Amino acid sequence: MRLLKMAWRQLRRDFASGDLRILFSALVLAVLAVTAIGFVTDRAERALALEANRLLGGDAVVIGDTPLDGVVREAAGAPGLRSTETQELSSMVRVGDADDERLKFGDVRALGEGFPLRGRFRIVETVDGPEHDADGVPERGSVWMSRAGADALDARLGDMIGIGESRLRLTALVVQEPDAALDYFNIAPRVFLNLADLPATGLVQEGSRLRYRLVVAGEPGAVERFVRTARQGLARGQRLETVQDARPEMRSALDRADRFLSLASLVSVVLAAVAVAMAARRHSERHLSSTAVMRCLGASQRTLVGTHGGELLLVGLIASTLGVLLAFVIQWQVGNWLSAALKLSIPAAGWVPAVQGYGVGLVVLLTFGAPPILALRRVPALRVLRRDLDRTEPSSWLVGFLGVLGLAALLWWKAGSAGLASAMLLGIIATLGVLAALAWGLIAVVRRLRSRLRGSLRYGLANVSRRAATSVAQVTALGLGLMALLLLTFVRTDLLDRWQVALAQEAPNRFILNVQEDQMEPVRAFMAEQGLSAPDLFPMVRGRLVAHNGEPVKAAPPDTGDAGSEEERRRQRRTDREYNLSTADTLREDNRITAGTFWGPERPEKPELSVEEGFAQSMGWKLGDRVAFDIAGQRLEATVTSLREVEWESFRPNFIVLVSPGALAGYAASYITAVHVPAERTRFTAELVARHPNLSVVDIDALLKQVRDTADQVSTVVEVVFYFSLLAGLLVLMAAVSASQDERLLEGGVMRVLGGSRRQLRLAQASEFAAIGLLSGLTAACAASVLAGVIATQVFNLPWQADWRLVVVGGGLGVLAAVSAGMFATRRVLDAPPSVTLRELQG
Repeated sequence: MRLLKMAWRQLRRDFASGDLRILFSALVLAVLAVTAIGFVTDRAERALALEANRLLGGDAVVIGDTPLDGVVREAAGAPGLRSTETQELSSMVRVGDADDERLKFGDVRALGEGFPLRGRFRIVETVDGPEHDADGVPERGSVWMSRAGADALDARLGDMIGIGESRLRLTALVVQEPDAALDYFNIAPRVFLNLADLPATGLVQEGSRLRYRLVVAGEPGAVERFVRTARQGLARGQRLETVQDARPEMRSALDRADRFLSLASLVSVVLAAVAVAMAARRHSERHLSSTAVMRCLGASQRTLVGTHGGELLLVGLIASTLGVLLAFVIQWQVGNWLSAALKLSIPAAGWVPAVQGYGVGLVVLLTFGAPPILALRRVPALRVLRRDLDRTEPSSWLVGFLGVLGLAALLWWKAGSAGLASAMLLGIIATLGVLAALAWGLIAVVRRLRSRLRGSLRYGLANVSRRAATSVAQVTALGLGLMALLLLTFVRTDLLDRWQVALAQEAPNRFILNVQEDQMEPVRAFMAEQGLSAPDLFPMVRGRLVAHNGEPVKAAPPDTGDAGSEEERRRQRRTDREYNLSTADTLREDNRITAGTFWGPERPEKPELSVEEGFAQSMGWKLGDRVAFDIAGQRLEATVTSLREVEWESFRPNFIVLVSPGALAGYAASYITAVHVPAERTRFTAELVARHPNLSVVDIDALLKQVRDTADQVSTVVEVVFYFSLLAGLLVLMAAVSASQDERLLEGGVMRVLGGSRRQLRLAQASEFAAIGLLSGLTAACAASVLAGVIATQVFNLPWQADWRLVVVGGGLGVLAAVSAGMFATRRVLDAPPSVTLRELQG
């Protein structure tokens, strides 16, 4: 208790004298940066997850081929959850009178009240009327129809639609569905009716092939409990889907955004460490003389450690609390703005970022504050007279090492990805080593050159070599901070550019299927007539997987309800379906080989396969495996020779399995292509089908708009977090630079006493900071560029090419940041009277 009182008194005294202001401010800014970014990231991630759930119509969906009862139904009724259901089946859809009846095989969806729980249907209720969000589901006695389906059946609003034994009035055309999916082979007209009208159609009978969907939404915790319970209670023929099972093009954008937000959190931790390290060093140096005086007065080592350690703990708790409170206020303001920008509701902040803020504050303070404090207990009493005595002790390095391990664990926790955390840690270690080596090299060069220099430039560069340890520490701190900020900038630029390219306005919006070989040239001619670029036509053959390495594919194992059963069910669904096999002699830019060798333009002697890497991993396929497909009763067996990474978000025809050229010769094939049709060409589909009635045209404009909307929201979140991280990083960097200026203030005060002019002082300071900034900036830019490449390719799965212009710009920004921050931090040299500066620093 006595030591705690002493620590409290010293804390108040240091605050009053200003000795703690730098450390306290740096720690507050560090915790503020980490916590605010954590709050904003947490809220944005949950908002994007909720928005992405529009693709399912809810937060989780259970799908089965029998009515969904038992454990799953009971779990859906838990507190905090809302649920509804839909039923789907295929049936003939009739339009018109008996004399002029049009029929097509359609996809009928019966919607329960409350559907969708997430998202909205976009419908048109009058001819040439505006689009708007639907309030619910079709009223009883009425149906909605997809716009493409209505065009195919030549159905108009007000027509009577025949479904089974019922005739229902068409009251709206659906422009956008909340749970639309891109399926090349599900091109049938989609009809939506009220679930209560389904029994009257007579379609629900013994043996009818209905698909039952139970849709659930609610509080995140309740949804997570439902997902766990549902996974364990799934019966044969049932599966569970969440946003993680969403379409690949959407899942990719969300995953990359989540990794970027994790990267922003890591950068904030690194900047916090830099600032607190420099501030703690200055704080310790300012207490050397007072500690020596206490030793002269008989203070024991226990008293010194208890007093200074208690003060450090109090500073950590107070600063962390203030930082968390300020972060909460800031995230509240940013959250309101973000809600308006994204046009969606942002969930309230969770408590995890606050805990992380306290963790960062205390761990960083322990890492970089405890070693100097432990060293203070060994300060000799003679330090009162001699200021050159060494104060370092071995135990402080042990505590520092343990603290660094704690910081590494914190980085791992904040990253949420082993690859991202590992890349960041290795990048930090390598950058620190290079910066320290270059700093010592700079000092050696300056020592040789300073005798040849004149005036303020000589004095400024001489300061770099005169304070070797300080210069090395400052170069290292500035370089590491700049590296973190530049890394975030480079990755953010690559990420946004990637989304803009993938989702460009010219992205294909029509898929054309079932093109026969003799129709390829007429289809190309039609495209030319329409003013469209020549399409790439890809052959497509349907095949069923029958064997792997000579072993027939196994039947589904009995449902055990264990953790692995869902993966087994997913694998079984993949073995039980047909696949679209295609061939190519070259790969487009949206396919990249990640393992093995692609065959190229030369035809291999034996059939080979190139497989999408995610699919191969889920199926347990490896290079060299032999896989067999059944194609219309004929067996095709080939060897897996390469794995590919496929960019599904490109919205171009892509295939899980590619077969080497010539291997599909002799098999009946149709062709598929994708083109971009301008909005003003409203008759494109009708004219193409009129010439080639066998063709199927899939319009994905509504789907593209949905994906673009979500991608735009993700991009906005990334931009907000990036600029917030940049601002917080600059503030923390300023604290780091300010924390090492006492010696410069002292020397500047002496020079002013000896007659130095303001211009001479400014030039000397500018030359010193320019040298430090140039070295730090260039090294940081090079390190950030290399690390950005590693993270882009290994973590974000993005193609990357070094752009050394960014390195030059980054180096220039480093010089500018170092000079600006340094000149601002040392402005007191010119503003304050020399007597005040000298008295304050010499006590």
